[in-house]
Amino acid sequence: LSLINPNPLVHLERKEKKDTSGLQVSVDDPDCFISSNQIYELLRDIKDPEHPYTLEQLNVVQEDLISVKQIGEDIMINIQFTPTVAHCSLATLIGLCLRTKLQRQLERKCKIDIFLTPGSHSTANEINKQINDKERVEAAMQNPNLTTLVEECIQEPQY
Repeated sequence: LSLINPNPLVHLERKEKKDTSGLQVSVDDPDCFISSNQIYELLRDIKDPEHPYTLEQLNVVQEDLISVKQIGEDIMINIQFTPTVAHCSLATLIGLCLRTKLQRQLERKCKIDIFLTPGSHSTANEINKQINDKERVEAAMQNPNLTTLVEECIQEPQY
């Protein structure tokens, strides 16, 4: 098995880890707001599908590339992520992991848009369409091999 990026640049993790086990955005509370920091906390420990590092350690997810807006009762979450190489064939899988983790953690229905950071991938437009298309995401999660990979990546770390 050859690696797509055999020598990724590994960054230091933020020291403090916030407990997100109780983080739920309630359907019944339209005043409940979630911050970009809380979204980052949910995503930072997702494991990279290729390396034994988290998306935070590889700088794939960054807090300043996450925005949350509340318009009326609607919550809109926008996430940009940056693969470690511009030809990363696992970018779609990473996007699927981000979406799956958020959909499971957030009780309240939120509009989630996930995009590759502009200029970070050679086929960004195609990947952005795939990871933001509800039917394609649902079809992908019907694949048992892909589902297993997603589950392994989003499994909560044991501290």
